[in-house]
Amino acid sequence: MHVTIIGSHLCPDTLYAINVLAARKVDITFQNLSASLADLKAYLALRESSSLFDGPKANGTLGIPCFILEDGFTTLELEEVLARL
Repeated sequence: MHVTIIGSHLCPDTLYAINVLAARKVDITFQNLSASLADLKAYLALRESSSLFDGPKANGTLGIPCFILEDGFTTLELEEVLARL
């Protein structure tokens, strides 16, 4: 299974998720919002258009890490990704 992780190398939750998924030999693409303006722009478009981010926006958080599975399923919860492996 392929998982795109959107986050930041400065975010401990993102780094934890990368390590957990890498240990399980999951095929990962990491979109680092701290290093790529193109990735940041794409993420902001996703964040503004999806109700998935209503909670983080209401709480004043970023909503990372964000996980997009190869079937299009998108979540903010690592546990949901692990359950689908």
